[in-house]
Amino acid sequence: MLEKVNNQPAIETARFDLRPVRPSDAGLIEMYISDLRVARNTSSIPHPLPPGLVEAYIDRVSAADRVEDAWVMDGTRMGGGEVMGVISLTRIDVGQSEIGYWVAPAFWNSGIASESVAALVAANPHNCRTIFATVHQGNAASARVLTNSGFCYLGDAETYSVAQGAKVPTWTYSRKQD
Repeated sequence: MLEKVNNQPAIETARFDLRPVRPSDAGLIEMYISDLRVARNTSSIPHPLPPGLVEAYIDRVSAADRVEDAWVMDGTRMGGGEVMGVISLTRIDVGQSEIGYWVAPAFWNSGIASESVAALVAANPHNCRTIFATVHQGNAASARVLTNSGFCYLGDAETYSVAQGAKVPTWTYSRKQD
């Protein structure tokens, strides 16, 4: 059975590729986001993970009328993991998108997130004038990824974390594109 072809670009980095999410990625994505350490640093991933959530996510980001484009961090070209994490851009207004990402714990502190954010910002597949990002205040590593990629701190806010079942304080960032 052939997998759906997604009309979003693949983006090559020095160590891995950012490629559109495929239905065959469901098992590895589910394994990684079922980890509470990953889920608790996001707003939308519940813990425990309900059945069918990953498949529904893949369907949503593969739909022709989607507002969110998602790429898998795929290291197979260089002998790495097939799914090391996911990075996405969600359209929020004309010329504005929000970037989000998670990296599997096995690949933490390897520069995967930094390289993914830098590559996606450089490719600018949504032709954004501004890209926004929000990170939980307990996730200083993600804040460093953003500031190292040219994002500027805008201020504090809060968001509801499904995995934590509570509102959590966040830092908001933006990056103006040239």
